Parts: sequence; C-alpha cells; structure tokens
Amino acid sequence: MKVQVRGLHKRFGKTIAVDNFTFSFDNGHVFGFVGPNGAGKTTTMRVIATLEEPTEGDVLINGISVREEPEYARRSVGYVPDSLPAHNDVTVHEYLDFYARAYGLQGAKRREAVGAVEEFTGVTGILDKHLKALSKGMKQRVTLGRALIHNPDVLILDEPAAGLDPRARVELRELLMVLATQNKAILISSHILTELTEICNGVVIVERGKLLESGTVADVLKKSTPHRAFAIRVLGPASALVKELLQTPHVINAREVSGEVLLELEGEESAGCELLATLVGKGFKVAEFKQSKANLEDIFMNVTKGGVQ
Repeated sequence: MKVQVRGLHKRFGKTIAVDNFTFSFDNGHVFGFVGPNGAGKTTTMRVIATLEEPTEGDVLINGISVREEPEYARRSVGYVPDSLPAHNDVTVHEYLDFYARAYGLQGAKRREAVGAVEEFTGVTGILDKHLKALSKGMKQRVTLGRALIHNPDVLILDEPAAGLDPRARVELRELLMVLATQNKAILISSHILTELTEICNGVVIVERGKLLESGTVADVLKKSTPHRAFAIRVLGPASALVKELLQTPHVINAREVSGEVLLELEGEESAGCELLATLVGKGFKVAEFKQSKANLEDIFMNVTKGGVQ
C-alpha cells in the first residue's frame, strides 16, 4: 500500500492552509509529520482520511483517488483525530462494536474484529466502563481501536501522544511499532520530536502551509545537516586535542564541553575513521570516540525558520 500526496492545495476562504504538498510513504514505514501549529498538518491528514476535499491536487491510496472515489479510499484508512471520544452513555465495547457495524462487519466477523482490537489495544479489562469515566490514555487506546476495527492498510494519527502521561506515551509508541511490523503505512504528527525519532524512518516537515522537506530520515538528515558530529574523550588535557583539531583539515569546529571535545567534520563516513587513526598516530590516548546522530529535533531546527501561519 502506497500513499501519494500529489500537488495538494487546500484553501479556506482567503487562507491557504496547504500549499502544494507532494510526498509519499509506503507500507511498513512510519513517517513523522512535523511542523508548528497552523502549518497544515491536520488539514492534510483530514484530506488523506477523506474528511476534507482538496481544493486542488489529490491523494492516491494504492492508486485510488480520495477526490474521485472517497468511499473506496476510506476503506483503506484508519484515522485517529486529535480529539478523543466524549460520549456519556456508551461503554468501550459498545463504542467499538458500533464502529464495526458502521464499517459493514457482521456476525462472527464483526465479533472477531472487535475482540481482536480490544485485545491488541489492551482494553479488555474496561469493556463495560463508560467512555466518560476513562483516563486520557485509555481513551486514546479506544480511539486507536476504533481506527483499526476494519484492519486498514494506512493509519493516520494526529497528535496521539498529546497530554498523555509518560507510561501511556511509551505504551502507545510500542503499539505503533508493532503496527509498522504488520506492514501498515503510518503517518503520525507530534510535537514530541524526541519520541518520534525512536519510531520514524521517514519525515515530512512543513511550515506556514509549505512543505520544506520529505523523505527518509537518513536522506533528509544528509541534506539538512551535511557535517558529521563527533564527541571525543582523551586521557590527558582536552585543550591539546582542541588545538590539534582546529588545525586539522575538514574539521569545521572543535570545543571542550564537560571533559569531552565536540567537533563537526566534513566528508563521508570514512572521514571519522581517518581522523581517529590520525589522532592515535600523533600520540593522543583516545578513550572514547563516538559519532553523535542527529534526531528529528535537530533536523526540524535546521530546516524550519520559526514561522507560523
């Protein structure tokens, strides 16, 4: 299952919420959708989920247009909105069973589907509880169960970790990692970029309705942060290492921080190996030499300018 966003535009009156977004993501991939509030993330997700019609452009879900055939595209999409259910007189089981019926599941097939998502999301112990009595974390599990009830190939999640306590966030992240191994295509927006780093292998970065970067984390990282960062710890004065590094070709900068020497280095991955060999050859007793990998926070800060819509 491949999701292709093609030249997507969405206007609300004179406001351009989404201005020519083009990106794609596939089965087995988790793409982080990041950007400040008002950047166009929720609008784009609602278009993919067939809840908004694009002004221009289209979204193809395995070749099916959300614009031309929304009823067919919808069958392949599970959507977790940023709002949680607030029904006062519906139990967890009734809620999930209702949506199973809404998707046309009947008889034993419906009961099997409902039971499967209840088990997967870990809500079997609260099936008779009313939604209004649940914690935010439990409501989020129920919402995820609703999105999975028809076993969609594509899962769209809008800020699913917002307001959750640390344990609930960890548990949600673990569920999403399992879903990725089940070959689902996942697009997830979040402002908690450090957590997205742990599960995402792709990223889409937007700001003020404009798409700035998209692709695998490795590709975007290579474009946004061309230099490699390293941390070195030596036995002996770090100041001597800093002085040596500042005279070494391809070293951009070097400074001592808390007993380590941090530096940026130009070149391919082999440049780090060559630098280490050079330092050892010059008599430096290197106790630790490690490359610092940038995360989504680093990429986001390098790519965006801090603008809001």
